[in-house]
Amino acid sequence: MSLSVAVRALCEFAAKVGDLDLRFTPSPTAQQGMEGHRQVVARRDPGYQSEVSLESEYQGLRVRGRADGYDPVRNRVEEIKTHRGDLARQPDNHRQLHWAQARVYAWLLCQSRGLAQMEVTLVYLDIDSDRQTLFSEQQQADDLQRFFETLCQRYIGWAQAQRLRQAERNRDLQRLAFPYPQFRQGQRQLAETLYKAVATGRCLMAQASTGIGKTLGTLFPLLKAMVPQQLDKLFFLTAKTPGRALALDALRQISAATAQPGLRALELIARDKACEYPDRACHGESCPLAKGFYDRLPAAREAASHVPLLDRAALREVALAHEVCPYYLGQEMARWVDVVVADYNYYFDAHALLFGLTQLNQWRVAVLVDEAHNLVERGRAMYSACLDQGQLMALRQRKPAGLTTVLERLNRQWNALYKEQQAPYHASEPVPDAFIRASQQCTGVIQEHLEQMPAQVDPQVLQFYFQLLQFTRVAELFDEHFLFDIQLRNGPRRRRLATLTLRNVVPARLLAPRMAAARSVTLFSATLGPRRFYADLLGMPADTGWLEVAAPFRAEQLQVHIVSQVSTRYQQRQRSLAPIVELIAGQYRRQPGNYLAFFSSFEYLQQVASLFAERHPEVTQWCQAPGMDEAAREAFLARFVEQGQGVGFAVLGGAFGEGVDLPGTRLIGAFVATLGLPQVNPVNEQFKARLGRQFGAGFDYTYLYPGVRKVIQAAGRVIRGEQDRGVLFLIDERFSEPRVQQMFPAWWQIAE
Repeated sequence: MSLSVAVRALCEFAAKVGDLDLRFTPSPTAQQGMEGHRQVVARRDPGYQSEVSLESEYQGLRVRGRADGYDPVRNRVEEIKTHRGDLARQPDNHRQLHWAQARVYAWLLCQSRGLAQMEVTLVYLDIDSDRQTLFSEQQQADDLQRFFETLCQRYIGWAQAQRLRQAERNRDLQRLAFPYPQFRQGQRQLAETLYKAVATGRCLMAQASTGIGKTLGTLFPLLKAMVPQQLDKLFFLTAKTPGRALALDALRQISAATAQPGLRALELIARDKACEYPDRACHGESCPLAKGFYDRLPAAREAASHVPLLDRAALREVALAHEVCPYYLGQEMARWVDVVVADYNYYFDAHALLFGLTQLNQWRVAVLVDEAHNLVERGRAMYSACLDQGQLMALRQRKPAGLTTVLERLNRQWNALYKEQQAPYHASEPVPDAFIRASQQCTGVIQEHLEQMPAQVDPQVLQFYFQLLQFTRVAELFDEHFLFDIQLRNGPRRRRLATLTLRNVVPARLLAPRMAAARSVTLFSATLGPRRFYADLLGMPADTGWLEVAAPFRAEQLQVHIVSQVSTRYQQRQRSLAPIVELIAGQYRRQPGNYLAFFSSFEYLQQVASLFAERHPEVTQWCQAPGMDEAAREAFLARFVEQGQGVGFAVLGGAFGEGVDLPGTRLIGAFVATLGLPQVNPVNEQFKARLGRQFGAGFDYTYLYPGVRKVIQAAGRVIRGEQDRGVLFLIDERFSEPRVQQMFPAWWQIAE
């Protein structure tokens, strides 16, 4: 079986040299790039050929791709690139990579059509000015062939070593055994159903409670499916750091139980967490790890390829040993490992690395989405954007050199958006074209300014630039699944200022192509119901399977009490404080131990905690605070010790409402003093109206389902294993409603 590689991937591997340099980025969006290609092609003479499919083979390596354009009259191949800013400031190694791609396509055309020479042309289209810049060279076919073969020779040795490793991996995976003597209750059912879904090329939604080992129960069957289903990659995607840690632990368990010298796994983390020099810019003149990055990358890549599990620490160790950036070494290694553990955005975001690589390399992938109930809000956030006029005003007052005119022009268009608006909130039609044009002009000038003086980057200018860029990109996606709103407030000297927000309401249209691109996507969570809610909002294919795994817990493990005499509605909050305090104190007296009490807001939490401390000072308590950093969160959880006694106060839906494991006597009970419904405000009311029109269940989709899901997640902190015992108090009369109770886990039994 021959090796295969795309032209772009071949050139990126074998033709990149010099510094890592991001000064000529970010580039235009994919949509702008495609539109730019169409504009260039539309101006060419009749007979011009676009998207010319080509392939060739060299020493067992099949190279394939599509040339952007070929003019048979001029005998000219064109590589078309879109850009922003002064082309003269494009880094040399960027241009060199583009020449490499163009020359490879030129040789493939010469070979396929028997041509002795070719005019090779780079076409750069400035999407802001619509101006084309062409660079051309005349090349003989023999020279193009030698260039092509040199790149192939650099790639073949590496690719053959990877092929041998994969063959070794495949032999081991076929012998792979489950790392424990037996499956937990429900775990085998999950594993078998997932295996069948991958085998038939279907997606799966699996609702399975804590305690069955979902992480191991999903990774294991996918590893077993890699060989028979010819999967190139497995992506395990999480919403939070603890989810990544669980996945990495599961991979270690699998490796420890069965010798896996061939399997390679990688943890990807956010750039700001991986950066060794956060005060430096990403180019060779500023960061020592960017200087000569591509010259040192081959040795770093070779060293990293021999590490079975490249978690954050291992990747950093290899990177620093070879003086390259850990973050960008991780991006490179994503191409060469079998399993990638990463955040949702690495596959589902508009500019997602893993999705882009999947498309480029035509990988056959399987995707696991951990705690998938989080994907609705995360998906919305990926395709939303916000601009604050207060930031613009602050920049204008500083009068940054060269930016005054474009900032003033943008401000005038900003003011025009709400000139007639009287109410503090207004949901508008799509963003006017005049504002988008002013935004694009502003980002273009700022980018040019950043390129001219990279050593004098103003952090506030840079922050505003990225926000404005995101806003214009999201505006291109605007349709009935989006909401554009304008919120007014009084600024200095009672001057009106507007916050502009593009909100994605239904991410399904944007996530669906990612679901369809994989061989199989499995969403799993303890709270993935109602099924229709998640299927509608996440764009799941019509033939997606559904599995509800019976919980391994028994009703007698958790005493569930509904306290319907107390209302936690906003109007009755003050009246609820004393009854809630006495309820907590009474349960604590009957059964001392560690408890968590959840509330709808920090204000409500503080009111109850203060009254509790005043009336029951003998009971130890600790409270969640707004904006707690990682160390503070760990300190909060550290208070829950075995056989401990005290009450922790937390906000429902916050850091301690899910993804927290406090087994045994570390936590023996919880109080949930809210139905968890999102706040009724103009934004959520707009969401309700939009979702009502689309799905006929506006209130449920906006308020009820997200609210009750947070309650069930919080309650799930109490029972973590088959030996745990605990108590749960649901405080609000609405918990008595049948439509609320039908969403509760089936194993719960409400105490009389």
